[in-house]
Amino acid sequence: MILALVKELELRKNELKNDTIETIYFGGGTPSLLSDRELELLINAVYKYYKVSTNPEITLEANPDDLTTKKIIELSKSRVNRLSIGVQSFFEKDLKLMNRAHCAFEAKKCIETAAKYFNNISIDLIYGIPGTTNKQWEQNISIALSYNVPHISSYALTVEPETALASFIKKGIIEDVDDNKAYEQFNILIEKLKTENYIHYELSNFGKEGFFSRNNTAYWQGATYIGIGPSAHSFNGSIRGWNIRNNIKYIKSIEKGVLPIEIEKLTLNDKYNEYVMTGLRTMWGVSLLKIETEYNEAFKTYLLQQAQPYLEQDLLYIVKGNIKTTKKGQFLIDGIVSNLFKIN
Repeated sequence: MILALVKELELRKNELKNDTIETIYFGGGTPSLLSDRELELLINAVYKYYKVSTNPEITLEANPDDLTTKKIIELSKSRVNRLSIGVQSFFEKDLKLMNRAHCAFEAKKCIETAAKYFNNISIDLIYGIPGTTNKQWEQNISIALSYNVPHISSYALTVEPETALASFIKKGIIEDVDDNKAYEQFNILIEKLKTENYIHYELSNFGKEGFFSRNNTAYWQGATYIGIGPSAHSFNGSIRGWNIRNNIKYIKSIEKGVLPIEIEKLTLNDKYNEYVMTGLRTMWGVSLLKIETEYNEAFKTYLLQQAQPYLEQDLLYIVKGNIKTTKKGQFLIDGIVSNLFKIN
């Protein structure tokens, strides 16, 4: 698999042309299982086949149970300069409910150790967990803040079909997700992090000044990116591609020098929908000038027409030519955005 990833990097070296690589992100699956040698092999391949900036953001996703002291020290000696740690909660009952492999002690120990070797750390937290009170959620946030991590990503719990959690809820063993409770906890999160000088720069992301995720910010702002490996997605502004999911088929195809990728050419409507969907998730919002110049006047008129009910309900607002979501609108963004899409 590692050799196939390296080969794919080589096969796609001309896709970015003269673009400079600003971020390298090891995510999906469990990249922390890579040895230091394997990690270095992949990073070296990026440097060999692409033009990389002098100070790229190189992030590695990991779960607390994988980040032993030995592993953290190994990573600190590599070119990885940012860790994204999937803590989810500091309470045992939450972790068991979500079927997480780590315990609360491992989560805390992991962050304590990582902070000694990395200054750019992000942790994930989940709100809206059944049975978790607002007081417990506040404690979760307070524990996270006690470690002074510069970035926090937080998401509402979603129940995936055909999972143990979905089965327990269906049988009444665990109460269902309460949207009203999730909304309350979302607002608690915003207020607590605001008082600690975190900037709410994207719907689910909060960072101290200078610690926004450069990788994710590029994605939300429509930058070009290449995804390497099975299931990985890529985007260049007008074409979206995704690799085959099957590992064996992926490897065999790459060994033959054939990219196992499906491609979709985006229409003008697709590009508009993409921009509205990602733009409204961020603090920068959607630029009416960009809509007018990159699409046309008709798209701008359509957007303003569709947005009018939400402007009147104080879910959206316009400032300096940009449409943005209000605090209330942020939690309802998925429903709002779907009504701003241009279908035909």
